[in-house]
Amino acid sequence: MRLKIKTSIAAVVVLSNVLGNFFLKRGMPAALPTPLAHVEALLRPSVSLGVLLLILWLLSRTRADLSFAVPATAIACVFETVLAKYILKERVSRLRWAGAMPVVCGVALVSS
Repeated sequence: MRLKIKTSIAAVVVLSNVLGNFFLKRGMPAALPTPLAHVEALLRPSVSLGVLLLILWLLSRTRADLSFAVPATAIACVFETVLAKYILKERVSRLRWAGAMPVVCGVALVSS
């Protein structure tokens, strides 16, 4: 049962991190010319959701065993790369994909 709770917390940590960063990226304008524009950007629904998810990420990290949660969150870079490529339509090089593969292997080793 304890492993199930740890795994659930790790899943919340990873998903809130990945989705929080995704919504921030998606909602922020390319340029913010004035300080007021920064405040206005926080009121955009996508940005607000991203901020809330990152707050959840911070809170959920305090509930997880650090030795378990931190290695598990490394997989977030793989999920973020997938979202960047297929949803945000960013260019992701083969070298970046190759760099993500050792992360997957490392997470598999640590979580077993």
